[in-house]
Amino acid sequence: MIDKFTLFVPHLLMAIAVWRLLRRADLDDDPSLPRRKQGFREKRGPDDQGGRNA
Repeated sequence: MIDKFTLFVPHLLMAIAVWRLLRRADLDDDPSLPRRKQGFREKRGPDDQGGRNA
C-alpha cells in the first residue's frame, strides 16, 4: 500500500504543477522579444520579401 502511495503522490503533485503552469496567462509572453506587428498566419504583401535580399 505504501509503495502505491509513494508513487501516486509525487506524480499527482507534478501533474498539478504542470497544469498550473500551462494555465498561466503570461506563458507565451516574453518581454525581451520584439512584438509581432503581423500575425503568424497572415499573408505578406507583395513588396515584402520575407527577409530575403533579391
